[in-house]
Amino acid sequence: MPDIKQWIKKLEVESDPELTNTQLMLTNHDLRPVDPDRRQWRWYNFVFFWIADSLNINTWMISSSMIVDGLSWWQSWLCVWFGYFLAACLVCLTGRIGAVYHISFPVVCRSSFGVWGGLWPVLNRTVMAIIWYGVQGFIGGQCITLMIRAIWPSYENLPNGIPESSGVDTKNFLSFFLFWLVSLPALWFPVHQIRHLFTVKSIYSPIAAIAFFAWAISRANGLGPIVHQSHTVHGSALAWAVVKALMSCMGNFAALIMNDPDFSRFARTPKDALWAQLFTIPIGFGITSFIGIIASSSSAVIFGGDAIWNPLDLLGRFLEGASSAERFGIFVIALGFALAQLGTNISANSVSAGTDMTALLPRYITIRRGSYICAAIGLAMCPWNLVSDSNQFTTYLSAYSIFLSAIAGVMICDYYVVRKGYLIIRDLYSGEKDSVYRFNYGFSWQAYASYLSGLLINIVGFAGAVGRDVPVGAQYIYNVNYLSGFIVSFVMYYILTRFFPVEATSDTWHEVDTDLELDTEGQDIEAEDIHATGKPLGLETPESREDYKSAKIGSAGV
Repeated sequence: MPDIKQWIKKLEVESDPELTNTQLMLTNHDLRPVDPDRRQWRWYNFVFFWIADSLNINTWMISSSMIVDGLSWWQSWLCVWFGYFLAACLVCLTGRIGAVYHISFPVVCRSSFGVWGGLWPVLNRTVMAIIWYGVQGFIGGQCITLMIRAIWPSYENLPNGIPESSGVDTKNFLSFFLFWLVSLPALWFPVHQIRHLFTVKSIYSPIAAIAFFAWAISRANGLGPIVHQSHTVHGSALAWAVVKALMSCMGNFAALIMNDPDFSRFARTPKDALWAQLFTIPIGFGITSFIGIIASSSSAVIFGGDAIWNPLDLLGRFLEGASSAERFGIFVIALGFALAQLGTNISANSVSAGTDMTALLPRYITIRRGSYICAAIGLAMCPWNLVSDSNQFTTYLSAYSIFLSAIAGVMICDYYVVRKGYLIIRDLYSGEKDSVYRFNYGFSWQAYASYLSGLLINIVGFAGAVGRDVPVGAQYIYNVNYLSGFIVSFVMYYILTRFFPVEATSDTWHEVDTDLELDTEGQDIEAEDIHATGKPLGLETPESREDYKSAKIGSAGV
């Protein structure tokens, strides 16, 4: 037993010895407000970040389901622009909280759900991130397969030594493992430094995608039949097809809307995280989907039959009978897609899972450790079993966005409408009874009632999506699943907090400048002095916290 206790002690992260056990359950270095030295993300880093994130295989194929549902190519493309613009607006709303107060998503949701109640939204996001890490990693393995086949065509016929019942063969498992292995070094770097990877990806991957785009048009001697195809639905069916297309875009961003503070907290100023995200998201995703539409349309001319929407399948067809020069081109393009998958997996999954795990077990987990735990589970979960029935898997994961939309509705209403930008950062890290975010035993019943309301409005329609017979009205509500969940939870939280007010609100817009705190005598104290103590805001003695509450707080304004 003593040996086990010693090992557990060694696993603990570095912390201030004066902190209590309760405080150690709420903070570590990665959960604290980001100090000025690490706020290194400028506006162009956010531009590179979202360009890099938009260039992935899912975005390439985003318009395929819209066209299958009966929209013309230009109608689906407009839906992509508008849908991702709506998503960008919500991203900027949550991102501003991180950019102003320099805190991550697990800390932000404590203000609405409570210091302990915030663990449930964090757990939701963690599970999603880990599942998607494995799935996106398996897709990245398919990129590795193309790269190896471009060099050694015989790799396609690699002997299989894995039982058929496992759901994967030797070739695909080896490619997935290689992609997983290559990804591990990238997880080592802290978030404020990983921005350089997105810069590289935002340069190389677009060049590869444009080269693929030009090559497909050249081989087809034109743009293909889809650009001449009109929409096949009319009237109300057309309207619902447009609504479904918009919701697919927003649902695809459900997790990123919640955890944008994980990155925006590293912004140099709030403006750096605002305009760059608001415009780059719809532009980046719109251009990528356009490239996917035209390249896939060209495939119908090149190979005959239906369009090939998966770019990896299309590249695989290009390999058939390819010359050595063409194989080199395919290697370069496949490398671009592999790099795109790597960047997306880090930005949307590993960093998010790592940041969330720090809140679940801050005494033992950092972002780096959490990222490696995410990678380990992503490998062990055998993701090929999840994508074997891609339609059902996509249905369930898309439906999961209703859980995340209800969380986002509560968070945004709490910050912008109820509290009007006013947060007491100290209390977000305190589990003491006098913390304004402790609510009832650490849980906010107003937030959870609103959250459940956002779920219930969609739950019947979700049953219809997975094959049950449900009323047509429930189906219509579910067609706008993300917005209905968001709006209902938002409105319900506002109503409940009007009748049952919460503490620490403001009557006017009042964001606190956390870089310039006031001591009890009204003297300015630089934020660096606070960070130099090793104690985040909220972890001082109870006496100093009471002094802070009674002190006059400066406002940063809008």
